[in-house]
Amino acid sequence: MLDKVLPPKKLALKNGKIVCEKRSRTPFIFILLVIAVLVSIEFTNFKFQVLVERWQEFFVIVGQMIPPNWEYFPSLWKPLMDTIKMSLLGSLLGSLAAIPAAYFASTNVVKSKTVITTMRVFLSLLRTMPTLVSALIATFIFGLGTLAGTVAIFLFTLAYVGKLLYEQIENASMDAFEAMESIGMTRYQAFRYAIFPQVLPNYLSTSLFCFEGNVRYAAILGYVGAGGIGLLLNEGLGWRDYASVGMVLFMLAITVFLIETVSEHFRKKLI
Repeated sequence: MLDKVLPPKKLALKNGKIVCEKRSRTPFIFILLVIAVLVSIEFTNFKFQVLVERWQEFFVIVGQMIPPNWEYFPSLWKPLMDTIKMSLLGSLLGSLAAIPAAYFASTNVVKSKTVITTMRVFLSLLRTMPTLVSALIATFIFGLGTLAGTVAIFLFTLAYVGKLLYEQIENASMDAFEAMESIGMTRYQAFRYAIFPQVLPNYLSTSLFCFEGNVRYAAILGYVGAGGIGLLLNEGLGWRDYASVGMVLFMLAITVFLIETVSEHFRKKLI
């Protein structure tokens, strides 16, 4: 009887009371998305016709990469090892530096709003800066080579792991922390023994995941002179030596696959 009286999608019966249902925002959101897409197409000068006409050109380049230039294989070892060393060292140092950064950015551990705000703004600025820009600035400071690439990866890892870590710290249980404070421990000591063990598995998993990505990011840092296998990629593409580029990408794919496999194995053990 009540269904015949109530207008559809206007009123509903809840806990014995008649309440008005909220009007759906889906049409409004859909209209905004359509407008955003149209504006993006206009500003980027996107032309679907050009995409349809020239998409096969991509496979022309890929066809020139296959088969790869196997004679180029001996020249890859040193740059490839430089890339791995940059990624490993930058990820390790960045992950370690993220611990104190996350500590001072956590609202449930640090009471000073000034310290918390300063650290969060610092991490936000690092996250907004692309790794290539960081590497370019580092090359001006430290010169060309793998040191600049290591610094760029360090800064990215610090921002990425630090952001996720302080969120994990804020979601940790504070019961043990408050109990340790009540028996005379400092806030740092209580954090070390009560909160950090709770977030340690996720912290290690995040650091390993970041290392996986850094191997791929380090591969393109050579474009700004930061060393590694990116130098060979830049050289091969510049000379249109696509067979050598194919060999570089093939070795990079194998390296990334092996690192991801090992990293995933250890991350599963930590969860």
